[in-house]
Amino acid sequence: MRKYTVIIERAGDDYSAYCPDLPGCIATGHTVEETTQRMKQAVEFHIEGLKKEKTAIPEPSTEATSIEVAA
Repeated sequence: MRKYTVIIERAGDDYSAYCPDLPGCIATGHTVEETTQRMKQAVEFHIEGLKKEKTAIPEPSTEATSIEVAA
């Protein structure tokens, strides 16, 4: 089991997500929850494709955090 970082961004009225460790692996949705679920499916599909192509599966290496600043 691997744990990948996923970045979720607001895109107008919807959301988009990507996985920095898996280039080209993206998903969209109307809510954060829907986008997260679709991204999980996208990552699983992406890894399945890499396995079929006998391509190395990238190790998770990206970390993310939130910071608070005065604005």
